[in-house]
Amino acid sequence: MTGAALSRAPIREFGFEPADHRAISRMVYDELGILLPDGKAQLVYGRVAPRVRACGLSSVGEYVKLIERDAEERARVFDALTTNHTSFFRESHHFDDFCERMWPRLADRLNQGGRVRLWSAACSSGEEPYTLLMAALGTDRAAAQRLLKRDIKLLATDVSPSVLTTARAGRYSAQTLRTVPGALHKTWVQGQGDNLSVDPMLREAISFLPLNLLGDWPIKTQFDTIFCRNVMIYFDEPTKARLQARLADRLEVGGMFYIGHSERLVADVAKRFECVGRTAYLKVSA
Repeated sequence: MTGAALSRAPIREFGFEPADHRAISRMVYDELGILLPDGKAQLVYGRVAPRVRACGLSSVGEYVKLIERDAEERARVFDALTTNHTSFFRESHHFDDFCERMWPRLADRLNQGGRVRLWSAACSSGEEPYTLLMAALGTDRAAAQRLLKRDIKLLATDVSPSVLTTARAGRYSAQTLRTVPGALHKTWVQGQGDNLSVDPMLREAISFLPLNLLGDWPIKTQFDTIFCRNVMIYFDEPTKARLQARLADRLEVGGMFYIGHSERLVADVAKRFECVGRTAYLKVSA
């Protein structure tokens, strides 16, 4: 190795060999379907190192041996390795589309005594499902309360226990909540300064539950709308195809499926949908 190459090599507290990265990547792919190629090695090290330290070990190699046999510790590192970037009103045109295309019909159904089922299938720390309710319910709290007493359920799932804890608490910094439009912020955000929280009315309307999208689903419900955004970018094509087909199966004909801007439906699944907006799909066929 040249002197220049040595100067660029990261300084690490613990030994971290290419084989260690491959072993962790294989476990993450097998369990979660997430790809961690060689270019992600420094990211992996950065998230694994605190667990190596907490376990009193001297190398990532030792830690690999530990998580191969210790399911609880393996779950902790999977939690650390899960990417959870999100924000309120992210890709906001999806919420605009839902409010214009779906919500009037769904609200009318609720008022007529019918049921509505919505799913945020990779909810991270809760910004997406809270945004969905804020956008749909608007600024009329009395009307919102009447609708939320009807048969409406919003399921929000994620594989990461730590982000679900944040989501259930509904507490966020002023910086995180800055993207909530002013009138909705005034209606649905409580507190002062940097001690802010989402209104309990919204928190109580959402069921935050752990779910590995690639595992078994204890879900029998058919949904009127599914948001599954910016998670499939971490999957390979076969994994995307399997997940999209399963999500499509859980969506009512006439329901909406929203995915991330850089994501696309695979050909076999796309046949069941009409693209009605940017990464916004109306299910037209079972």
